[in-house]
Amino acid sequence: MADASIPSRYGQTPNARDVWGWIARGEVALALGVVGIVVLLIIPIPAFMLDMLLAISITSAVLILMTSLLIKKPLEFTGFPMVLLVTTLFRLALNIASTRLILGHGHEGVHGAGHIIEAFGKLMMGGSYVIGVIVFAILVIVNFVVITKGSGRIAEVAARFALDSMPGKQMAIDADLSAGLIDESAAKQRRKDLEQESTFFGAMDGASKFVRGDAVAGLIIVAINIIGGILIGVLQHHVPVATAASTYTIMTIGDGLVSQIPALVISIAAGFLVSKSGVEGSADKALVSQLAMNPVALGVVAAATGVLALVPGMPIIPFAAISIGAGALSWRRSQKSMEPPPVAIASNEPAAEEPIAQTLAIDEIKIELGYGLLGLINDLEGRRLTDQIKALRRTLAGDFGFVMPSVRILDNMRLPSQGYAIRIKEMEAGSGEVRLGHMMAMDPRGGQVELPGEHVKEPAFGLPATWVDESLREEATFRGYTIVDPATVLTTHLTEILKENMPDLLSYSEVQKLLKDLPAEQKKLVEDLVPSVVTATTIQRVLQALLRERVSIRDLPAILEGIGEAAPHTTSVSLLVEQVRARLARQLSFAYRGDDGALPIVTLTPEWENAFADSLVGTGDDKQLALAPSKLQDFVRGVREVFERAALAGDSPVLLTSPNIRPYVRSIIERFRGQTPVLSQNEVHPRAKLKTVGTI
Repeated sequence: MADASIPSRYGQTPNARDVWGWIARGEVALALGVVGIVVLLIIPIPAFMLDMLLAISITSAVLILMTSLLIKKPLEFTGFPMVLLVTTLFRLALNIASTRLILGHGHEGVHGAGHIIEAFGKLMMGGSYVIGVIVFAILVIVNFVVITKGSGRIAEVAARFALDSMPGKQMAIDADLSAGLIDESAAKQRRKDLEQESTFFGAMDGASKFVRGDAVAGLIIVAINIIGGILIGVLQHHVPVATAASTYTIMTIGDGLVSQIPALVISIAAGFLVSKSGVEGSADKALVSQLAMNPVALGVVAAATGVLALVPGMPIIPFAAISIGAGALSWRRSQKSMEPPPVAIASNEPAAEEPIAQTLAIDEIKIELGYGLLGLINDLEGRRLTDQIKALRRTLAGDFGFVMPSVRILDNMRLPSQGYAIRIKEMEAGSGEVRLGHMMAMDPRGGQVELPGEHVKEPAFGLPATWVDESLREEATFRGYTIVDPATVLTTHLTEILKENMPDLLSYSEVQKLLKDLPAEQKKLVEDLVPSVVTATTIQRVLQALLRERVSIRDLPAILEGIGEAAPHTTSVSLLVEQVRARLARQLSFAYRGDDGALPIVTLTPEWENAFADSLVGTGDDKQLALAPSKLQDFVRGVREVFERAALAGDSPVLLTSPNIRPYVRSIIERFRGQTPVLSQNEVHPRAKLKTVGTI
């Protein structure tokens, strides 16, 4: 015999407390309850147990109704569809259990199926089973035709509108997140609520079919019980026909009423729940605030009921009571609306109002979308616009050394349906159109795409492109074309605009943030420089000059060291920039190297070097380039020819000059080839491998 003290294989001997602890867990209790419902469908139960289960059914229906009335918004009861399914299955199981008792013990009398069924049958029939049948039929019609059908229609329409409005609501959430009005956690919660809203009303639309099927099943069960009971009572138990008809009808109608009344209550709860969409607060507050607050409406009600009370043959007391009550409430509401607003106690503190400065705030970066592009905010095969913008900000931060301001996304009905506009500091910096459901195809060689579609210019670089149907993706890929989706087209355009406007986006506050976020070991460098050697404004101007030529400022300590070396000897920002660029020689040489690891360069002939040096007039910060217009045209022509030949050869070279003329050569190059880097000889790292691809 095994010793009871030996532990089980789970580490301890199970006892009654452990068992009840498992049952007390919610998921275990729910599983046992569902299994119990299935057991009711198979195993017969005694009458006293049926009374207990019927009482639970009625009580749970009342609890569900009260919950639906008192919640503030429908999403607080998202489990209602599942509750509706469980309660419907529970009632059907009780119907089957009661059918067994009615058919098996109906010959013993109306108490054979339990006291609750007997009480309901006698109470609702009023001594005549015909009355009971009529009342039961009315309850089924009200539940099936009126309440359930109306609730299902409301849920269907609500689900459809919830799905249609989801893009706009999603865009509003992403716009608030981009504008900084909410944080990531609040945005996730709002997206979750939005998803639950659409899912809830869709589930309610389907759940209403349960109640409709329950009503049909109730009618069939009633017919079976009456006909089958009479046949069993007369043929098997030799009960008189009249007695059998009366007994079995009372029990059957009582059983039907016990089932249909909870079903009716739950249907009413479902109606309250779906019709409460868009109304905040419990049902009583919503009704009172919208029905009993208008004194004019209450006055008309008082007058109408007063007239009805004076009509000959009409009962005076009920209409007069209603008229007096509505009139008193109307007078009270009108007096309350005429009361002057409470006067605030005078104080020395000024009244709180919205600061005027808030009206001056502008969005650093903003994207405006036409109505037809709202779908870009939603998930388009994993290429959501907001996700791409987040990735873009992260990429630019890694490439250029500072975090771009948040991008605010808004809709603009003035734009074309599929148009967009990109604004920097509220000024339009670029615009274009994309085609949802299509792909932009481009020829890498710069030619026109030979596929059917809409021929356009790519908005970021102005290259020839074609919007083709998504079904032509494989053919376009086979021909070697570059395929881009609409969201990527917009994001690429935004990328180029941000690169062009980076100096303007690097504000004084951003510079302060960069200095503050330096590692602790670099703090001493900032303290030594600012403000004793240079001001933060001077550092800002140096950083802006670097960004203007698309030089990363990520290595901020090296930049500050370069400024610290040159600042004691000069206050010229241009000279500070040149000193910093020389300090960043390794970074610049690495950034512009080719695929073979060499730095492709285009050099100037000594004649051009001397021509630029001799054309400099003035001293210090007033030094300017005074090159003859004819020689300037020759220089521009020569640059274009050399760089076009290099591009055809597959190279992206830099223009190499002497240090003293580099800023002035760059000022000319940026006017017609803004993306062409210009380096001085001091900015080439000693270990950089050079490859000359041309000479001007």
